[in-house]
Amino acid sequence: MPGAYPQLIQLDQKKPLSAVIKEVCDGWNLPGPDNYALQYADGVQTYITESNRLDIKNGCILRLTKAPGRCAEDLYKGIQSSDSGVRCDSLKQLASVSTDVTFAQEFISRDGHTLLVKIVEEANEAPVIMTHTLTSFMELMDHGIVSWENLSSVFIKKIASFVNAKVGDASIQQVSLDILESMVLSSHSLFLQVKHEITLERLITHLQVTNQQIQTKAMALLMALLQTAGDADRQVRLQSNIIHSSGSVGDEMAHYLYVLQSVTLNHLEPRMRTPLDCYSPEQRDILHGLRQAAFETESDNSLSTERRRSLCAKEFKKLGFSNNSNPGQDLVRTPPGLLALDTMFYFASRYPDAYSRFVLENSSREDKHECPFARSSIQLTLILCDILRIGEPPSETGSNYHPIFFSQDRLMDELFCVCIQLLNKTWKEMRATQEDFDKVMQVVREQITRTLSTKPTSLELFKNKVNALNYSEILKLRQTERLHQEETLAPPVLELKERLKPELLELIRQQRLNRLCQGTLFRKISSRRRQDKLWYCRLSPNHKVLHYGDVEEDTDNPPIETLQEKIPVADIKALLTGKDCPHMKENKGKQTKEVLDLAFSITYDVEEYSLNFIASSRTDFCLWTDGLSVLLGRDMSSESMRSELEILLSMEIKLRLLDLENVPIPDSAPPVPKPPSNYNFCYDFSQAEQ
Repeated sequence: MPGAYPQLIQLDQKKPLSAVIKEVCDGWNLPGPDNYALQYADGVQTYITESNRLDIKNGCILRLTKAPGRCAEDLYKGIQSSDSGVRCDSLKQLASVSTDVTFAQEFISRDGHTLLVKIVEEANEAPVIMTHTLTSFMELMDHGIVSWENLSSVFIKKIASFVNAKVGDASIQQVSLDILESMVLSSHSLFLQVKHEITLERLITHLQVTNQQIQTKAMALLMALLQTAGDADRQVRLQSNIIHSSGSVGDEMAHYLYVLQSVTLNHLEPRMRTPLDCYSPEQRDILHGLRQAAFETESDNSLSTERRRSLCAKEFKKLGFSNNSNPGQDLVRTPPGLLALDTMFYFASRYPDAYSRFVLENSSREDKHECPFARSSIQLTLILCDILRIGEPPSETGSNYHPIFFSQDRLMDELFCVCIQLLNKTWKEMRATQEDFDKVMQVVREQITRTLSTKPTSLELFKNKVNALNYSEILKLRQTERLHQEETLAPPVLELKERLKPELLELIRQQRLNRLCQGTLFRKISSRRRQDKLWYCRLSPNHKVLHYGDVEEDTDNPPIETLQEKIPVADIKALLTGKDCPHMKENKGKQTKEVLDLAFSITYDVEEYSLNFIASSRTDFCLWTDGLSVLLGRDMSSESMRSELEILLSMEIKLRLLDLENVPIPDSAPPVPKPPSNYNFCYDFSQAEQ
């Protein structure tokens, strides 16, 4: 209790709460335990009652305070005081204690809430008192003890006037917006009254202020009005009026923006769920309009009915419809239904040049390489519906909105126009055929979702980003993500790789030297291009001498003694490859690139002599150049060594990480704890033995 020495009590949960309070009061010699109650001292100061007492944990700090009934009585009187200072303090305290349901029940049972309604209706108080009054009212109503429908129209008009005021106190406006939102969500009759009192223009001006709290509350009320309204009442074109504040968007505001986006985009759902009606002349005309916009045909009237039908079918096939005699059948599937027809028609009428270019470019390609416009459009519309979640009701916790939505009046149509051109570009980059249709659509889907996840704020920005994310970029990203998934790019794993490298490089060095000790058969290339002479070269087991000599055609692995010539490794001066080799310089211009890539030489003694090799394969070339580099004390540099090192590292890392499957590896090692202040906890064996 403030001002008293604290007590440490053993709380017996079997005793009635009144008995516990009496014991605590006795500890401080306080009379009248009925006037007291226990509350949590930290966090939300909730009263402890018989229903919630089991939530008390060991070590809880409780406060002895006024009983809720006594507190409610005191505040009820304080609010009616003639002294405005007392009224202000009482209302301020009421605003904070009203969050507790036990207190709220006591205060409402004394009709305290009607007292607050009266203060608001009379509206004679200073702004600070009015703010505390409205906050207290909102907190009391939140417990659902009293119905919102009992409120008078005078009160509703008064609250609405605070919101509609051109110049008003920000705190009052904020709480008033909150109260109106709760009214709208509680009943339809209140929704109609609020809708009548609040103008949309006024709410939109609240969205354009710099005060983020007011922005958020105004948005909340707007969402409540939008979601409660019938479809006919909804204001669809709200997004263009919303001006983003330059600061970051709070979680609550992000949720409301997501809801607004969701509610607005869901207006497309009826079109998405409606299949094309083959008997509707209007829809048939749109289909033929698409055909005529792409192919300016000769006057149809001069053709016979049969000829005209055959020409139409041919053109619909070029447009990419699967059912060319009755293209409407392609649009019977829902989703995307009529929405796909709308997007195609929008593209053809809004960007006629791009539309004609798409269709004509593909109709001039080989049959299997053409990108079918209609089939692609139907699938793309379906993908966009899925990405934009059209047809899904907004979730209560969602906050994933697209800033691009608020800069664009017809987001779905405009996105389609950008993405259908992207699809054609990706189709060409992938050199796709009809069999690759699903693969292309997967890549396009990835391009769109990756670009939207960067939150572009305008269509132009989206267009630039999505076009920069070409097929090769997607492949690179997939590869990187795969490595991340395998955790091969985590800093500790990269560090482990670096530590393993020396050991594995030594393994490769030993393998190269062993290979040189086995030896290899080389061909001699004479100036007359006769390739019949063979010679063999191998390293001595002690790695000190290279033995070589001519051998017969059918000799396989000759013994080292039969090789007459030898060069001590200590005499070798340099290793040369390609164009730098003496035997390549002699025949300058005569050697093919293939031979150049396989040639290497070693110079020995005083660099006057050289031993020239032409490997039979790239593998032998890599083995020998690496082995000779090792003998000369240099680093190996062949592509074969690099790929082998990568394979060995990858295998070793996978083996080491087997035990850590599904265990996230932190980027940095956990800190080593500080040493203890003493080591008295150590067990002293010598004492025990004695």
